[in-house]
Amino acid sequence: MDCLFCKIVAGEIPSHKVYEDEFVYAFLDIFPCSEGHTIVLPKKHFDRFTDMEGKDASALFTSVNKISKVLENTLKLEGMNVGINNGEIAGQTVPHVHVHIIPRRAGDGEGNMHTIVELNPSTDNLPELAKTISKSFD
Repeated sequence: MDCLFCKIVAGEIPSHKVYEDEFVYAFLDIFPCSEGHTIVLPKKHFDRFTDMEGKDASALFTSVNKISKVLENTLKLEGMNVGINNGEIAGQTVPHVHVHIIPRRAGDGEGNMHTIVELNPSTDNLPELAKTISKSFD
């Protein structure tokens, strides 16, 4: 497999590792949005987050939670953004699931997840949309 992140996990490509356990590998982003920007990925290859089973996603986010707490305390953060780019259209540039933990500090622009896409769609259909989505869980 010619996956950049699989090669990092295997030690074929160097990284600035901050955490590793049996399920995940975490390292500092080499193109950081802020100091301490960390990438957390499952060691097992999944192209997209939606390809993962619940147990794998749970293991990933348990580690994301743990790593986020350490970053917050160690770097004395005022906040952070935690997110996934799922699919090329959403900005995923490496086809291996990974979570970005982006440290935030006062004066850094202080944008939120809503600043990523600003299409401002109509909210007139929220009841119908919620019903359509919730029915899919049945």
